[in-house]
Amino acid sequence: MRIQLKLSPNTQSVPFNHLYQLTHRLHYWLGPENALHDGLSLYSFGWLRGGTVKRGALAFPAGATWQISFYSEEATRKLLMGIINEPELFFGMRVYEVQELATPAFGEQYRFLADGPVIARQVRPDGTREYLLHDSPAADVALTATLRHKLEKAGLSAEGVSVAFDRSFLTPRHKLMEIKGIQHKGSLCPVIVEGSPEAVQFAWLVGAGELTGSGFGGLRA
Repeated sequence: MRIQLKLSPNTQSVPFNHLYQLTHRLHYWLGPENALHDGLSLYSFGWLRGGTVKRGALAFPAGATWQISFYSEEATRKLLMGIINEPELFFGMRVYEVQELATPAFGEQYRFLADGPVIARQVRPDGTREYLLHDSPAADVALTATLRHKLEKAGLSAEGVSVAFDRSFLTPRHKLMEIKGIQHKGSLCPVIVEGSPEAVQFAWLVGAGELTGSGFGGLRA
């Protein structure tokens, strides 16, 4: 299920590097015992929309929207209960409306827009991890492997599933974001997902690539 939160305007400046605070609030709403905190991220969330740059930070004078998706309906229910009990987000912003977004009628292929940098990584021979950007064919291999792994963990078929950056996109960008002192580099570029309609819908919910539970790889139809 995918929901969209409508947020009131901020009363304090919102720093550019606020992804960790978004993640922290999400898990606060889910509750202290939620199994999603340290598990495989079968969910994703995008970035706040509606902001403008003001004095070296972000401002949302007309409020913001924020999309969050879970494969588990139980997780969605817990999130909604958490929001009802405490609708405050941060920097003076609070949730004043929640909308359930209709699931598109997906076919066996769909081109998704990125709602946050898409992270693809591979392990080097020395055990460190290399970030792969949109122009690397190895990135498609990594994205495909990540989605197939999530499908299998969810008990769904990964047969025929693939994920690839859309290299016909004319204006891809790279974005470097820090989470808890670690710099992560991702690509702001559409991705093309192929597979069964069920697998394509699954990708819409759980995102593409790694760290989808930290604000990376969210997808928009």
